[in-house]
Amino acid sequence: GAPDEGPDAAADSAAPASVFSSGRRITRSQQGQGADRDETPPRTPTGNAPSSESDLEASSPNNDTDERLAKELSLKEAAAHDLSHRPKRRRFHESYNFNMKCPTPGCNSLGHLTGRHERHFSISGCPLYHNLSADECKTVLMFCQGKASTRDKLAEERTLSHRHDENRHSTRNQAPSERQLRYKEKVSELRRKRNSGLNKEQKDKYMEHRQSHGTSREPLLENITSDYDLELFRKAQARASDDLEKLRLAGQVSEGSNMIKTIVFGRYELDTWYHSPYPEEYARLGRLYMCEFCLKYMKSQTILRRHMAKCVWKHPPGDEIYRKTNISVFEVDGKKNKIYCQNLCLLAKLFLDHKTLYYDVEPFLFYVMTEADNTGCHLVGYFSKEKNSFLNYNVSCILTMPQYMRQGYGKMLIDFSYLLSKVEEKVGSPERPLSDLGLISYRSYWKDVLLRYMNNFQGKEISIKEISQETAVNPVDIVSTLQALQMLKYWKGKHLVLKRQDLIDDWKAKETKRGNSKTIDPTALKWTPPKGT
Repeated sequence: GAPDEGPDAAADSAAPASVFSSGRRITRSQQGQGADRDETPPRTPTGNAPSSESDLEASSPNNDTDERLAKELSLKEAAAHDLSHRPKRRRFHESYNFNMKCPTPGCNSLGHLTGRHERHFSISGCPLYHNLSADECKTVLMFCQGKASTRDKLAEERTLSHRHDENRHSTRNQAPSERQLRYKEKVSELRRKRNSGLNKEQKDKYMEHRQSHGTSREPLLENITSDYDLELFRKAQARASDDLEKLRLAGQVSEGSNMIKTIVFGRYELDTWYHSPYPEEYARLGRLYMCEFCLKYMKSQTILRRHMAKCVWKHPPGDEIYRKTNISVFEVDGKKNKIYCQNLCLLAKLFLDHKTLYYDVEPFLFYVMTEADNTGCHLVGYFSKEKNSFLNYNVSCILTMPQYMRQGYGKMLIDFSYLLSKVEEKVGSPERPLSDLGLISYRSYWKDVLLRYMNNFQGKEISIKEISQETAVNPVDIVSTLQALQMLKYWKGKHLVLKRQDLIDDWKAKETKRGNSKTIDPTALKWTPPKGT
């Protein structure tokens, strides 16, 4: 079979689309908080918890009450040493699953790059991967805390001096202070002391380290740059690792799970449904930013804004083969536009469960449907098909973007795939196996096609072969749909197709309400089958 998968639940499925254009949602409820709470503190007569013993004394209306409250306090202090009756507080490291372990070979998962945690379970927090020990990480933490304390004191002194200087006027671009100039000179001096290059002994040491550990350890970084810049890099590493550890402790991140929770795509912010194999540096992000025209993915809103200012794309690459009002379809060759098609497949995997094709896109053609406005052609959905399908599959994968689901675009994509089969004078069928929701979408389309044919049919004998030739639907799909509609009976050795007028009347009523806004017009297609197909 083909390396791609059957169509998934992208075409008008009943699954709700998690789409919103602004604001935040709480996606996970906080549970088990009651087990971590202390007992209710004593209350003052006003109903607020006392902040100290003096609050208790001040709130006493008379001496008897004072004695009673003092007695209660002494009892509470005595009981404070026996906390066996209290729910045990969960420590940070106890919230881990201890079946997890660090993926670095030879690491026992003890220590953390930041020096703040007792254990780690990822490469980003592994001291061994960074060629350090757990004790060295703790020493670095203490040194950084000392420098931070000194820095805070200096900042406080500067703030006080500014307050006392009443004649000092704030300006937009202030000249650097003497301390800042001295610091700048110090940094320049440290960078000038950088070695001009590695000597032979250092190169041999680095090569030996690389050959011994390969990619399981970070390369040796000493003497490659100045000590000042290396220290800045180490601080950035530790800070990023600490942020990731906080997310993991909060339960927002779990090892091996899909960490891309949302994507920013044009005017929409979409919740993802499944894992997609984006590069690790992007897969670690909770949110991914994408250009809705060229489908490039980025790490931040700033990068996206700069990209959009330079991006010249306003529609998919390839040839526009269909246009009716503001709906267009572009034919994109996976061989000619490889990067775009790979990005499209990675995007589709966020909403398709069983998709297996991501990078081998050259044997496929992609038909991308867009909706145009004054800003460009916005991606509605797409389907892919093999250039040379041995089994005459006319669809390998199909997707409707979540923000356009349940609006009729899915059936338009399916109808367009069969229109291409008619032009090719072939009978088509989607690639198997179909997912459950994909089967629902196709059954709905096949039902509409058959009931429309029955409504227009004026003869007495119906041939499944003739239906197939006129609609380009595979006879197997026609038979399965007739059976599902209970319109196929076996009587006296023959198969009979029953014309159920009740189903036809219901279909006509729905068609009248639906209108013709979401239909494919065959006259708007300007396309000839590619050579060799």
